Amino acid sequence: MPDLLVHSFAPLLLAFQPCFTRPTFASFWALTCAWILCSGRRSLTRIIQAAQLTDFKHYCSFHRFFSQARWNLDDLGHGVFQLLLPFCAEVLVAAVDDTLARKSGRHIWGAGMHHDPLRSTQKRPVFSFGHNFVVLSLQVALPFAPNKYWAFPILVRMYRKRQTNLRSPGKGGKLERKQTGQATLKQYRTRPELALEMIQIVASWIPQRLLRVLGDSEYAGQSISRHLPVNVKLISRMHMKAALYEPATKIAKRGRRRKKGNRLPSPIQMAQDKKAKWIKTTVTLYGKQVKLWYQTVDALWYPSAGQQLLRIVVVRDPSGRRRDDCFFSLDLNLGATQILEIFSRRWPLEVCFRDVKQFLGFEDPQNRVAKATKRTAPLIFLIYDLALLWYAQSGYQLAATSALDRLWYPQKDSVSFEDILRTLRHATWEERIFSDPALDAQTRKILQPFVEWAKTLT
Repeated sequence: MPDLLVHSFAPLLLAFQPCFTRPTFASFWALTCAWILCSGRRSLTRIIQAAQLTDFKHYCSFHRFFSQARWNLDDLGHGVFQLLLPFCAEVLVAAVDDTLARKSGRHIWGAGMHHDPLRSTQKRPVFSFGHNFVVLSLQVALPFAPNKYWAFPILVRMYRKRQTNLRSPGKGGKLERKQTGQATLKQYRTRPELALEMIQIVASWIPQRLLRVLGDSEYAGQSISRHLPVNVKLISRMHMKAALYEPATKIAKRGRRRKKGNRLPSPIQMAQDKKAKWIKTTVTLYGKQVKLWYQTVDALWYPSAGQQLLRIVVVRDPSGRRRDDCFFSLDLNLGATQILEIFSRRWPLEVCFRDVKQFLGFEDPQNRVAKATKRTAPLIFLIYDLALLWYAQSGYQLAATSALDRLWYPQKDSVSFEDILRTLRHATWEERIFSDPALDAQTRKILQPFVEWAKTLT
């Protein structure tokens, strides 16, 4: 195998050896290491050039690794899951969300126009051309920072828009080229349906343990909440105008039994009720102590969750800076403040999306064929997971020597993914350059400034 990264990283890669054939595993090893060491734009050809992988294999082998080789993404996700279990609590917490990888070009397979949340405002939605990926991650607190949660993406699905009959202008016009790779009516699945498929897979891996799934309002509908496995409980955001009902009661009358009881006030009506009794409290949200008011009720949200009883929490910001909001949980063992604190753990997945785009080039690869398009971006999530796991196992011990002195950030007291990536690269350069016993002191003194300068590369 190519000796590109620090030796302590090798056991993590060896854990995935059963997922590949022998030659394919060698390509996986080389690409993973090269992706971490590469700085700047990360197209596949640049990854190959940055680590000089052509000295190890022909460059076509690395392109075929994505477009033709026999390996399965879910097997890699299961491998990451097994590595994460020692760091997980008894009750596992997962988050589901989707992210956009912006692309350009008419022939890119599976690309389409999707809502761009980063460029949109409440008054003006913006749509961008690219790929949309639905991601399921485990939210885990690692030993080096027990009060901070990290998102570890383990399963990924690419959302493909439904094929239309739109044709180019003129007589006998062909289908628009930008529809390349769109799903037929039989293939099409919504984002919540893709998320449900991944939730069911993870639930099957831990049939005896409870899994709590966090999602925003898009993943709160009946596509998910009515089809969850027995050991899965959903915590999500509820629409303020949701129709709430009491549980159905037994009535001694002939006919079909009622599925829901009497209508209850909606969350917005609860919030606007001037006679309502708000409970004042302080909770830890997103690492900060936040003062808020809340009301709670157990009720049915029949259009979404059917006859499942929900614990609903209506929240108000006493300062008035944030609008009233509503959350629900299928787990009735949780209190109102616990629901809010657990739901706040969904945020690390958004941080993960930013990190893989900013530091690992999630949007850079320019794949055009089907297999390569569906595999390349998810592999970047796997590389992100491996970097975090390496730091949790051994890298945190080297953090002091690889840290940058930033006097303008005196309040910084936590580790970012940029710090972790810098530590991994610095440890690799230190080991590869200074491990040679034949290197004299003068040469070491000359090379040391170059290693320190390389810390700043991203």
